[in-house]
Amino acid sequence: MSAAGAKVAFLVAGEGIEQVELTEPWQAVAAAGLQPVLLSPEAGEVQAFEHLDKGDTFAVDVVVGEADADDYVGLVLPGGVANPDALRTDADAVAFVAAFLRSSRPVAAICHAPWTLVETGLLPGRRLTSWPSLRTDLANAGAEWVDEEVVVDRLGAGTLVTSRNPDDLPAFCRELVAALPSATSD
Repeated sequence: MSAAGAKVAFLVAGEGIEQVELTEPWQAVAAAGLQPVLLSPEAGEVQAFEHLDKGDTFAVDVVVGEADADDYVGLVLPGGVANPDALRTDADAVAFVAAFLRSSRPVAAICHAPWTLVETGLLPGRRLTSWPSLRTDLANAGAEWVDEEVVVDRLGAGTLVTSRNPDDLPAFCRELVAALPSATSD
């Protein structure tokens, strides 16, 4: 069966999303023939940022508390400092992320986004990278933190793709798309 049109969840909070960490992976997923879907804890629009300056707003497609993780072939967690900090305090968002980490479907998190992964309690034994200030939090959560452009961890059935910052987006997007089912495969 072809994966063309299969949905990939992009989970963000209501504000504080690093815009380029949302838009570049979104474009890569769409270019691969898959359907990116924006999820957030509340309906309406989310506010992205270009570092500390307000960027564009984006319409939420699905409220995460109403979403079924089984409807998506992958999960992308964009960064931004405030974005994952808000998501990790939302029980529905954490449950959604945990469902992916327990499955065979890929999860991709960039920059500060691994903060949300910490809240799942499912990082022991995982190898990943992030913005450097998360190193201690991730190590305390049982993960092996490394300073690399992109890390692809295949512990267990699922794939976890992580990168450090927007400079790593080309490698992040390449590995994200490689981890997702191909839109042209049968």
